[in-house]
This record gives sequence, C-alpha cells and structure tokens, in this order.
Amino acid sequence: SSFLLLQAPQCEHAFCSVCIHEWLTRQPTCPVDRNPITPNQLKCVPRILRNLLSRLTISCENANYGCTAILNLDMLQTHLQECEHNPKKPVHCEAGCGLVVPMDEFKDHNCVRELRNLVQQHQQKMSEMQVELMEHKLQLKEQKREMQQLKEYMRCMRVSNPRIREMQSEMENADVVRWVSNLQKARVTRWGGMISTPDTVLQAVIKRALIDSGCPPHIVNELMENAHERRWPRGLGTLETRQLSRRQYENYVTKRIPGKQAVVVMSCENEHMPEDLILEPGLVMIFAHGVE
Repeated sequence: SSFLLLQAPQCEHAFCSVCIHEWLTRQPTCPVDRNPITPNQLKCVPRILRNLLSRLTISCENANYGCTAILNLDMLQTHLQECEHNPKKPVHCEAGCGLVVPMDEFKDHNCVRELRNLVQQHQQKMSEMQVELMEHKLQLKEQKREMQQLKEYMRCMRVSNPRIREMQSEMENADVVRWVSNLQKARVTRWGGMISTPDTVLQAVIKRALIDSGCPPHIVNELMENAHERRWPRGLGTLETRQLSRRQYENYVTKRIPGKQAVVVMSCENEHMPEDLILEPGLVMIFAHGVE
C-alpha cells in the first residue's frame, strides 16, 4: 500500500500507518506521550503535511540490490512495482518451462523439478476431482432411487385418493400459469410465414428452447406434438380452414419462445377464442419469419 501518515486524535502526534498499527497491537497508547488511543481513533494528517512529505526524496528500497534511483516519496510505490532490481520481481523462465519465477529464486530454478511438481499437483487435483465425482454419482443415484420411490408412492396415493389427483392437477396448472406469465408477449406480423409441418430437427430445436424457458416438464412433449398441423384443431387443420379463420388470428394471445421465431398459444390465456381454434394445453406455432 502507499505511504500513509496517521495522527493521534488529541495530541496529534503523527506516525507511519504501518508502524502505529503494529504498536497498537501491543499497547493502546500514543508512543510519544502514552495517552490512550485505539486504531479506530486514528485519522489522516492534514493535507499540507501530506504535500510536504510527498516532495521528500528517498532512495529506492532495492538500493542494496543495485538500484540507484532517488525519487519523490509519492512516486515510491509506483517505482517499486517496476523496479528492475526488485528481488521478487516475477520473470518468465526462457529455459524451456515458461513458468513465472521470482527473480531472487531464479538461480535455484530447475525446469524439470518445477514441471514435475506441477504435474504432481495436477495429478493430485485430478484424483481429488475423481473422488468427488464418484461421490456425486453415488448421491445422484441415491436421489434417483428416492425420486422413484416418491413417484411410486404418489401413484399409489392418486389411485386410492381422488383428492390427491385433484391436488396434483391444481399444482400442475399453477406451474403452467406461472411459466406462461414469465414469457414475453409476441406479435405475429406475418401469419403466412407459419410452418405447419416442421421437420424433426426444427422440432428438436424448439423443444430445447421450451425446456430452457422453464416449461413444465409434464406438458413439453404434448406441446411439441401440437406443433404439427396433424394435431391442430379444426379451424387450423388445413390450409383452407386457416384461410377462413385468418381474420381471427389477431385475437390470439401469443407468447414468444425465447430466441426463436415461434410462439405458444396457451388455452389458459385464450379462453375467449372459439373451440375450433385452440387446443389443450396449448399450441406451438413455428414461423419462418414475422414474430416480434
């Protein structure tokens, strides 16, 4: 840190910050007059004194190592960081290993030894990571087993108690509503760009985007099945019916599938639409262009 002077609050005796803090670790008094002080009571000296000190000239701390620089006190720290005679200055080994070594340790530096130590350290880390990975795998296996048991327990409960089925349905519906409300609203400007028969690759891309958006797992597959015209409701089932229904498209509440030219039209947000234009739990509409 840069050179800093601090003074006692009452007697105003000034001291080097490093020295006074070291002193106060042993006894909480002013070194000059023994008045009681604590580290929190110390304050910076007046600016005029700081300015006077900054004009003082001082030899570099590395003078014993050959540095002849004489510089202003306020430039000392900057100089020390760049001083060529600093024994701890990091230098790159050019003998082959390329490691960074403090200059005063370079004479004892051995590339083979250091690289061997480095390899041993990496091997140790890899061994530790492998042990940790095995522990994680065991934990994951145990969690999967517990999840399977829980699913089996829930299945039994649903079979024996209709109220459990109702509760699960309510929770799933709440998850859907929560997810849809977090999606951005979309505006379709070119309904003619709708892709009614998306191929397998395009469907996989849209499915990945749905999952990444937080779509509840229990409706992902069903939504993607509803992305093809063979699953669409009567009002969208053929090109002819789509042309007849086109004037009603603007009434759809559409939500953007993040990052894609695709939207979801969920039944929970489109109860105002005719039955022949909506499907449970919703539709995925993929476009070549025209989604804002």
